Amino acid sequence: QVQLVESGGGLVQAGGSLRLSCVASGRTFSATAMGWFRQPPGKEREFVGAVSRSGGRTAYADSLKGRFTISRDSAKNTVYLQMNTLKPEDTAVYYCAAAFTIGTDVILTQDDQYNYWGQGTQVTVSS
Repeated sequence: QVQLVESGGGLVQAGGSLRLSCVASGRTFSATAMGWFRQPPGKEREFVGAVSRSGGRTAYADSLKGRFTISRDSAKNTVYLQMNTLKPEDTAVYYCAAAFTIGTDVILTQDDQYNYWGQGTQVTVSS
C-alpha cells in the first residue's frame, strides 16, 4: 500500500513558477513509477508528466515540454513537479500517482496504469 500526499499548490500570476511535491509513504518508493496528472475545471483528467522507478527516464505531455520538469528524490520519498512560465490554462487540480514497476524501468503515461493516487492540490494561475 502506498499513500501519496501532494503539496505546493496555490495562486500564482501568469508567468510565475510553482513546485509541487508529492511524498510517498512506506519503503517501496524505489519500486514505483510516478506520474503527475491534472484536471482543469470542467474537463477530464489529463497526463502531465511521469518518471520511471530509477528516475532515469521521464516523459511529458507534448504541450508542456520545456515548461514542466519532473524529478524524484529517493532519499526523501518525494517526486517533484517544477512548473515554470505558468499560464491561466494550467489552472487545475494536480494529482500525483504511483504504480509498482518492480523489475522494469518503464514510464507510465495512462491514468489507468496507476494504482495509487494523492488527494490533489489546486493550482490557480491568474492572468
